[in-house]
Amino acid sequence: MERVGVLVVSYGSREAAIVDALSRSLAHRTELYVVDKQRNPFNAKKATEHIVIPDLSIEEIAKFVKKRKNKIDFGVVGPEKPIIDGIRDLVEHETHVPLICPTKEFAIEASKVVQRLLFDKVAPEANPKFRIFRPEDYKSIASTKKDVYSWLDTLKNQAVVKPDRPAAGKGVGVWGDHFSTREQLFEHFLANYQQGAVIIEEKVDGEESSFQAFCDGKRIVPLPETRDYKRAFDGDKGPNTGGMGGYKDSGDILPFMTAVDKEKEIELVNKLLRELRRRANSADLRGIPFYGAFIHTAKGPRILENNSRPGDPEIQCLLPLLKDDFVDICYRMLEGNLSTVNLEKKASVVIYKAPPSYGGYATLFPERVDKNGISAPVDLSQAENLGVRHGDNIRVYPASMEIREDGLTYALGSRAVCVVGMADRIQDAREISLEGINAIRGGALWHRNDIASREHIARSIEHMDRLRPQMP
Repeated sequence: MERVGVLVVSYGSREAAIVDALSRSLAHRTELYVVDKQRNPFNAKKATEHIVIPDLSIEEIAKFVKKRKNKIDFGVVGPEKPIIDGIRDLVEHETHVPLICPTKEFAIEASKVVQRLLFDKVAPEANPKFRIFRPEDYKSIASTKKDVYSWLDTLKNQAVVKPDRPAAGKGVGVWGDHFSTREQLFEHFLANYQQGAVIIEEKVDGEESSFQAFCDGKRIVPLPETRDYKRAFDGDKGPNTGGMGGYKDSGDILPFMTAVDKEKEIELVNKLLRELRRRANSADLRGIPFYGAFIHTAKGPRILENNSRPGDPEIQCLLPLLKDDFVDICYRMLEGNLSTVNLEKKASVVIYKAPPSYGGYATLFPERVDKNGISAPVDLSQAENLGVRHGDNIRVYPASMEIREDGLTYALGSRAVCVVGMADRIQDAREISLEGINAIRGGALWHRNDIASREHIARSIEHMDRLRPQMP
């Protein structure tokens, strides 16, 4: 069996899923060198060498790789910050160890303004109406406010406010969800405007899906569709989060989608690929440079944004279902000859547990919080032991958790741990995921109860059925 050394740059559960997929290789003896934001218990157990760099400084990561460049064959980068900062450019230049992620120039999630202008050039038919507000274009807040209100007149207030720079899914504000008056909208706008440019775009009516594709720099290999749950609380209420869970169906599309929807998404993403390749080297776009958020409308899919890395929680819905060896997939991306990726025809459901401080939960539901248990260690063992009953159909991936000197695991400030359930049907996968979630003890952790629920999915289907008769 061939030995392969793999660097994994990690932030949370997404990277635990990557570590898991790499470690399950049957064709390779995988040695993992994990650079983590904290001492993640899953990664620490799986890694040949595990170190913590809390700010994921690309300079420090490059130093780590340089000392081990004879042991590391390639690297996989999960989090957006080091990709945007140019980790691939730096590490490859200094060590010649190839990384699977886009180069800095093609990490287009670094700017929503750049994205919108790109979409407008490549696929204007899929681009919502938008307007960019840059601080340097205005002499006063009053003049800015006048133009914002004029644009809101055009949109009939149905607006979405987005900061130019990444905010981990938490900077977006939506009319009717996060604010219901222009004063509230402008307050949200100003909070972002003080940091730089802000986009106000039309609020589009439809149902969202997440599109992800592996890319070898020449072509994309689309993965099955997933659905992310951005809002903190049941019923899609509360602030935006990094994602409280998600699901995929047993096939390539979601229950509310059609095969034509998927074809149109692929067509749009290929337009983006062709445009970017005009100024890219053949390998600059390898990895998952196209993790797009689409919304399916009466006029077909519109693209909300594109990210240059795997989705979280979306990639956790997919990696455990790979039939192909993930190490081999990585090598084919590096060699520029990836043409297919095979997954099991199963549904999957991901549910996150988070600490009380996350998403404003403790403020909104103080009566539900076990204040004595907040600082208690978290016990994952009962959830992990469910593998005895469910076999390979359950995974437990710690995220914002760390092993401390006492040897116990504690939750930190963000999403703490996710459980992936897999089965032939969505509802059966959901039951497995919930069983794992409910088996996790300690830390006063909470979760959404309606991820992939039959009722939530039925509402999505009904919503699209109402929209589709209007489609040409």
